[in-house]
Amino acid sequence: MHQDPLGGGTGTHWHEPAGNKKAGLGEFKKQPTPYDQFMVDEGIPIFRDLGIPNVRDIPLAPWKRTGGRGSYIQLYGTETKWGHHVVEVPAGGALNPEKHMYEEIYIVVEGRGSTEVWLEGEGKKHVFEWQQGSMFSIPMNAMHRIVNATNKPALLMGGNTAPNVLNQINNVEAVFNNPFIFRDRFSGADDFYKYREEIEPDPVRGLAMRRTNFLPDAVNCDLPLDNRRSPGYRRVEPFMTNNQFYFWIGQHENGRYSKAHAHTSAAILICLSGSGYTYTWPEECGVNPWRDGHAHRVRRLDYGQFGMVTAAPGGARWYHQHFSVSKEPFRLLAWFGPHNPGRDPGAPGEKHTDYTAINVNEGGTAIPYWMEDPHIRQEYEALLKKNGVEVRMKPEWYEKPADTSTKMSDVV
Repeated sequence: MHQDPLGGGTGTHWHEPAGNKKAGLGEFKKQPTPYDQFMVDEGIPIFRDLGIPNVRDIPLAPWKRTGGRGSYIQLYGTETKWGHHVVEVPAGGALNPEKHMYEEIYIVVEGRGSTEVWLEGEGKKHVFEWQQGSMFSIPMNAMHRIVNATNKPALLMGGNTAPNVLNQINNVEAVFNNPFIFRDRFSGADDFYKYREEIEPDPVRGLAMRRTNFLPDAVNCDLPLDNRRSPGYRRVEPFMTNNQFYFWIGQHENGRYSKAHAHTSAAILICLSGSGYTYTWPEECGVNPWRDGHAHRVRRLDYGQFGMVTAAPGGARWYHQHFSVSKEPFRLLAWFGPHNPGRDPGAPGEKHTDYTAINVNEGGTAIPYWMEDPHIRQEYEALLKKNGVEVRMKPEWYEKPADTSTKMSDVV
């Protein structure tokens, strides 16, 4: 007799298939991962969707472990990739002290307060203050406590690598009660949480990176020019506490929008300022989904500050495209978890390209403006006119360069 994988104790026997029939059920339901079951056992809501216009609208419930109220977030396509939650810190109160064997970063949605971080068994505490828009990282397995400094609740949004750890070891006690100290992740230096403005190239793609464990204001911090997604696009990668959790902050100028580009699931986009919308559709629908009769498979979400959307909700590669519709620039925070471009398949040392920034007719996955579906430009210009926002997309960007090939073999 074989054990029931669902734990139901049905006592059924397994038999070899008769004749040429195939073994197994053929169709079955996806089973909960250890992290899925952990979220259920926590007793708070689990929000699952393409995204949400404003994270403040997610229902919260008392969260015994943290001492606040909260909700888990599992946007489509992020399953098993990385974890996400919101937590409300009581007015004039604090969350429970805790530590855990996974990485965690936070963005402050509203409120003002401080965070204490220390190593278990050592008396020295690092204390830093935060406000709306601040970002910080909790070092792996370091003790920490989040404190609200006001008489109103504070709301923070966290991203973490908890699914990666729990799904591997399947033991909650080992995650929350492990004595190991990561001295390579957390030091006793007085300036450990001092904001650092210096820019250096990231070691994988040479893009702008800032090594800092604390960012006082992600909404207004300086962003170096990048130009990869749209003309005038700015971007930086904060690198915190030696994390594997990968993220960046980018900004599209007002009156402009990004080229569509495709990659697999993991990334979500969180709006930090301005407002806009995102289109996403399966790569198999091609570069012109409206023209080619696939409009019904295109998903759209409109969102403003602290709204969010998943970039590729279906697991495989999806195109996604982000549109700025406000009078101020559209600033986005992108969370990938540990699934950064340096983790693409292939042996170490193999050549890779920045394919999401290379046009499809040149071997990448970015759709140049002159190749995109005409519906996109028409709709965008009409919406900006309605909003009283100047269209800053130059007509020549929609013209095919004279020396450019668009053979079908060039477009995957």
